[in-house]
This record gives sequence, C-alpha cells and structure tokens, in this order.
Amino acid sequence: MDFNGSDTIPGPRTEDHLPQSTQAAAKIVIVGGFGVGKTTMVGSVSEIRPLTTEETMTEAGIGVDDNYGSDTKTATTVAMDFGRIRITEQLVLYLFGTPGQERFWFLWNGLFEGALGAVVLLDTRRLEVSFDVMGRLEERGVPFVVAVNTFPDGPRYSVEDLRAALDLPPEVPIVECDARRRASSRDVLMTLMRFLHSLALSGSLT
Repeated sequence: MDFNGSDTIPGPRTEDHLPQSTQAAAKIVIVGGFGVGKTTMVGSVSEIRPLTTEETMTEAGIGVDDNYGSDTKTATTVAMDFGRIRITEQLVLYLFGTPGQERFWFLWNGLFEGALGAVVLLDTRRLEVSFDVMGRLEERGVPFVVAVNTFPDGPRYSVEDLRAALDLPPEVPIVECDARRRASSRDVLMTLMRFLHSLALSGSLT
C-alpha cells in the first residue's frame, strides 16, 4: 500500500521535542507481512516526520522475498519505521514498524523489547502470513490487536470467520482499517490502548 496516497497532516508536523504536558510514553510495534501497510500506517498517523529505512527493491529479492501484490511497490523497509503520536495530553505513543520480509525478521526481537503492545496488520489475500507474526508476539508475551487493512481486491470476511481462521481468543479485538487514513489508523491505536487498559484492570498485563 503506497504511502503517497496517504492522508497528510495539515500544516507542518510538530517539533521533535515532547510536549510539556507529557507524563507517560509507551512503545507500540506495528507488525505484519510484506506489503500489508506498516510503513503507510506509521507515516499517516505520526505527528512528527516519520523515520523510515526503506531501500529500493531490486532483482536480487526475486525468489527470496514474498512480493505478492507488490506490482507497484518499489521500496521496502529493511530495519524499521518510527513515528510518534499523542493519544492524550499526557500520553505519547512511540510507533515502531517492523520489516515485512522474512529474511529481516531477526530484527523483530529487538523491536519487541519493551513494547507495551502491538498492532498486527492483516491482508486478507494472505492470511497465512499472519500466523508466524502472531506466534512471535505470543512467544514474547506482547498483547496485540488485529487490524484488517482493506485492500480493494482483498476478500471480505466477517469478524467471526477471521477469528476462527486465525484461532484468536474472543477477547482479542479485530477491526477494519484503512492504513492510508490518519483517523482510521488512530482508531486502531485507540482500540489497542482500550484493550491494554482492560488487560491491566483484569491483572493480565504485567
């Protein structure tokens, strides 16, 4: 999903320094397979100019990378994406987007370190890619929500069917989103924060 078609924040983005009202900050990771929209989500929702580590895709990746649905994709994340958003006057989220190609997944452990929670971006054309992604989060004990990024040619499934296909417990939220749209991406983050709050109240969040 191309970031060039994403929402842009009116006027200049905020300065890199934190607002004086900030009292708490949390690290959130945006994970998923190749081309599901992680860079797009971080870029659309970040209040600061996002940091990306994209490199031009070359023929060297043919037969190595999963380039499904990437006919118009010319660059790919090789380390991480980084952005920041204020959820309230007191709370700031630091967003870390992970690389999608499996050959870069060794970087994920470092990105997961210290993460309060995660967003798993899902492409319904490639549901199978999400199994390893969610498995790695579960191994590290990182709570997550699932956000279905709506691609025009992607099949549509009910939440119940997706939950069954992904073998997710009923408490894990599944929401639809358009990663190009700032409001939609922010709604996903709010869903994650509400989920983390419920876990904290139940004593499940350590």
